[in-house]
Amino acid sequence: MKTKKKPAGKKPIKNTKDLPSSKSGRVHPTGPKIIAADPQEQNQDLSALTCLAETEDIVNAAMESHRRKEELKPYQAELIKMQRHLEKTGKKMVVLFDGRDASGKGGTIRRIIRYMNTKRYRVVALGKPSEQQKTELHIKRYIEHFPHAGEIVLFDRSWYNRALVEPVMGFCTKAQYKRFMKKVITYEQNFLEDAGRTILVKLYFSVSKAEQKRRFDRRKNDPLRQWKLSEVDLQAQELWDEFTEKKFMLLKKTHTKKSPWWVIRSDNKHLARRETMKLILNLVPYKGRRRNLDFSLDPDIVIPGNQELKEMKTQLKKYGRSLR
Repeated sequence: MKTKKKPAGKKPIKNTKDLPSSKSGRVHPTGPKIIAADPQEQNQDLSALTCLAETEDIVNAAMESHRRKEELKPYQAELIKMQRHLEKTGKKMVVLFDGRDASGKGGTIRRIIRYMNTKRYRVVALGKPSEQQKTELHIKRYIEHFPHAGEIVLFDRSWYNRALVEPVMGFCTKAQYKRFMKKVITYEQNFLEDAGRTILVKLYFSVSKAEQKRRFDRRKNDPLRQWKLSEVDLQAQELWDEFTEKKFMLLKKTHTKKSPWWVIRSDNKHLARRETMKLILNLVPYKGRRRNLDFSLDPDIVIPGNQELKEMKTQLKKYGRSLR
């Protein structure tokens, strides 16, 4: 009898090299999965993960930006009510934005005026004085831009340049600096004594040295922000202590009950903008204020000038210098 041949069985695989593979280098699942290293595929996977992470960062940043804008809108609406009140009562408001370079003054001003009636406010940012202006009273060229009845004027740096930037950078003499510090409160009292029709708000924006450096570095590397760099900016870090000394004298000599300074901590730009709006709204008693809106000030962001001066004195005794 003929014996039946047994069907040929599959030969045992002794080496994974015997397994069929695809172009990608992946072994077909006839045995244990063994994935060969493919640098191109790995790079593609890493690129996909990186793109996904970047997309998530962009989305999160956009959502946070939207949240911040929405948080400011109720206060911007209140600023419109305040503006109408000033127009109706014929009062005038002067808001000074002074402080260190890159401390967020301009950005705060833009958020404040975002929805205001453009016919009822002005932003004034004066350049260098002309040769004729140099022979005149220092504050005169600022007074020329003062508001009319029912108007708000916001000074992006004010006559207090004479107390801060000018003496540090050598743009004025010591005699001019001393004379200004002696006379400025008298000047302010003169235009404030108009039956309460003029409201003066003096804001000093205070940024830490590390945060100021970070913002300067961003300006240097961003072509859309390079125009912001000035001669003063380039020396602000080196002259940090000199500016701090002038800030100390500013608060000591020019903070009064009738025209006080308010120091705005501005390392966090959003909080500085929100709290500045709330401060301005709190300084004007207008009708129609929204009752369920929080107008309380954050004491870590808004500091009265006399309190800041006290803290600077404490730091001076403890460290031999003021930190901000």
